[in-house]
Amino acid sequence: MMSRGTGEAMTRLFLAAVSHPVLSRLTGRLADLRVPRALLRPLLSMFIRAFGVDLAEVAEPVESYPTFNAFFTRRLREGARPVATDPGVVVSPSDSWLRGIGAVPADGRFEQVKGLAYTLDALLGSEEDALPFRRGVHATLYLSPAMYHRVHSPVDGLVQAWRYIPGRLFPVRGASVQSVPGLFTRNERVALFLETEAHGAVAVVLVGAANVGRIRLAFTDLVTNAGAPATRVRSIDGVPVRRGQEIGAFNLGSTVIVLAADPTLAPAGVSAGDIVRVGQALWRRA
Repeated sequence: MMSRGTGEAMTRLFLAAVSHPVLSRLTGRLADLRVPRALLRPLLSMFIRAFGVDLAEVAEPVESYPTFNAFFTRRLREGARPVATDPGVVVSPSDSWLRGIGAVPADGRFEQVKGLAYTLDALLGSEEDALPFRRGVHATLYLSPAMYHRVHSPVDGLVQAWRYIPGRLFPVRGASVQSVPGLFTRNERVALFLETEAHGAVAVVLVGAANVGRIRLAFTDLVTNAGAPATRVRSIDGVPVRRGQEIGAFNLGSTVIVLAADPTLAPAGVSAGDIVRVGQALWRRA
C-alpha cells in the first residue's frame, strides 16, 4: 500500500509536470487545428454530451465551428444572459461556480483551503494596486469545461490599466487547490483595473490553468504568451465598458477573481457553492 507521504510526493511531481506552460500551449494548438468536419463533429458531440452543454443558448449551429477551440469560446445568442440593471449592483463576469464571496480579510490573506492561503498583493502583482481593495469585497468564480468561457465587465466604468503576470498553469481544482500553496498567485494571470463612479476601484483577475491555451482581452491585442520574462504593466486611456460587456475570454477554462473597493456591498442572495451566470447580481449595496 502506498504511504501518505509517497502519494503526496507523486501528486506534487504530477502537478509540476502538467503545470508547465508548454504543455498547455500544445493543448491549445491542438484545439486550434482545423480537422475534417467528419472527425470534428463527433468529437464536439461527445464533448457536448459529456458536459451537458445547452445548445439552445449557443449563437451558431455546431456544424459552423471550424475548430474545437472555436466552439469552446462560442458566443451565446442575443438575450441568453440578461444583465441586472438595478442601481448599485455588481454582476457576475462569467458563468461560474461561486467558490467564495465576502469581505477582503483585514490582513489581505485569502484562504485557498484550510492551511493554505495567498495574498492580495501577490494576486495583483503590486502592493500599491492592492491598497484600494483592503476594505472591500471579493468573489472567486470557477469556470468548468462545460461553461461559456467569455468574461464580461461586472460594472459600468473605465478600464484604466491591465497587468500581465506570467507563471505556471496548475489545474485550478481538486488536488492542486488542496496542495499547491498560493495557487492563484503562481498561475499565469491578467489583472484588469477599472474605475467606477458607483463603487470606486474594481479589479477583474483572469487566472490561467492547465490546458488554458491563451487568455485574450477584448479591447487590446493582448494574448498571453508562455515564457514572458517579467510582469508587464500597461496603462490605457480609460476604455469605457458597460455592465455585461465582453472584456476577455479563456481559450479553455479557468478562474475569475473580482475585487471591489466599495465596503457597502453585500452578496445579492448568492453564496459559496452556487452556480451564477453572466449578468446575474453578485453584490448589492447593503
